[in-house]
Amino acid sequence: MATKKSVVAKRRRINDVLIHALLIVISLFAILVLAAVAIFLFLNSLPAFVSIDQWDFFTGTVWDPTNPVEPLYGIVPLLVATLVVTFLSALIAIPLGLGATIYLSEIAHPRIKKVMKPAVEVLAGLPSVMLGFFALTIFARFMWTAFLPWWQPSDYLNLFNGAVFLAIMMVPIMVSLSEDAMNSVPMSLKEASLALGMTRWETVWKVIVPAARPGIVAAMMLSIGRAVGETMVVVMATGSAPQLTWDPFSSGQPLTSTIAIEISEVAFNSTHYYALFELGLVLFAMTFALNYAADWAMRKYTERYQ
Repeated sequence: MATKKSVVAKRRRINDVLIHALLIVISLFAILVLAAVAIFLFLNSLPAFVSIDQWDFFTGTVWDPTNPVEPLYGIVPLLVATLVVTFLSALIAIPLGLGATIYLSEIAHPRIKKVMKPAVEVLAGLPSVMLGFFALTIFARFMWTAFLPWWQPSDYLNLFNGAVFLAIMMVPIMVSLSEDAMNSVPMSLKEASLALGMTRWETVWKVIVPAARPGIVAAMMLSIGRAVGETMVVVMATGSAPQLTWDPFSSGQPLTSTIAIEISEVAFNSTHYYALFELGLVLFAMTFALNYAADWAMRKYTERYQ
């Protein structure tokens, strides 16, 4: 009998070791893939580091790599377009996403939640090319003439047009992750707040939201990262004009749009070709910085509420 128990215990230990090793391998694989992407971008950017003046690359205000006289590789217009469209989309998506999260998590009737939650998840699965096509053919002109007939923007395909549809793609990500964070708040905190005489809204805003702040911040950062890295919507909706402008109602060309448009037409092994890889490296650094900021914010606020 004792021998049988020892055999079972030994098998359990072996299974635990195997599962532990498998999880380590999976985690290392994810890290290796990330490292491989970074190394690939860096190695393919090395020729651009040599042939392009890096000061002009990061401070130049003109992106015109096909100029036959003097190709210009200034990425400031691309960075500005990326920042403008990301900021506008976050400005639209974060209030909508946070409001929808609070409603679904704390206010909505279970029957309403049963319908709205799957609808939000379906919205997250919409192909970005379909949203971009809608922005290109319908929203770009029809919405302006239908709702704002007295005001005609200079470019119907503009940064604001792309930001609206990036916000549509950001909201489902934020709602799903933020709702999970709010649902994980201990019920004892809610009950204690209500027992002390706080109203339902005061409990939500002053107790539940602060307690769920790490998850909400992570949801915001991940949704912003989605906006920074999105391609098809900005290709089809922003006008793809690499001009330096802070005007959201003018055409622009973010980093992702530039890479997607030009990589298929550029000559292999040319300076322009390697410059696009350096753009990819810059984009990789931006998304990495966003994820690091999200991790830092989560650690900061988690320590506060533990």
